[in-house]
Amino acid sequence: MTLYARFDVKITANNPNKKIGIYYEKGGRLSVWYTNTKLCEGSLPKFYQGHQNITKLDVVLTGQAESGSTLMSALQQQQQTGQIPLDLKVHAPVAVKLGKLKMRKVKILGECKLTVDSLSANNIISIKASNCKFRLKL
Repeated sequence: MTLYARFDVKITANNPNKKIGIYYEKGGRLSVWYTNTKLCEGSLPKFYQGHQNITKLDVVLTGQAESGSTLMSALQQQQQTGQIPLDLKVHAPVAVKLGKLKMRKVKILGECKLTVDSLSANNIISIKASNCKFRLKL
C-alpha cells in the first residue's frame, strides 16, 4: 500500500532588517517527514524580499510513501492523541543584497520539529508546538 500526501502550506517570511534584502534563488525545497519517512515535498518560489518586508507564500507539498499501511496505522494512533510529531525541513539557496551590492549565494538549512493536532483531509492543521533551528552553509 502506498500512502499519498498533499499539504497546502502557508509560510510567512519576515525580513526585519533595514538595509539587507534577500534573493531566494531557484532550487529551494520544503519537505515534511514523519519518523524518518518523507511524506511530501515541494518547491519554494524564486523571489526577492526587500528590507523590512513580510512576504506570505502558498506552497503545495505532494508525495507518496511506500509501506503506507504501517505508516497510516502509526499516524492514526498519533491522531487519536491529537499530537502528531512532524519534521519540516527547509533547503533554500539565498543571496543577500546589502545596499547595491549582491553578495555570494549561501544555503539556508532549517529543520522544525512540529507537533500538529490532526492530519485529516480538508482540515486546517493547527501547530500545537514547534522548535526550529536554522543554519547557513557556504
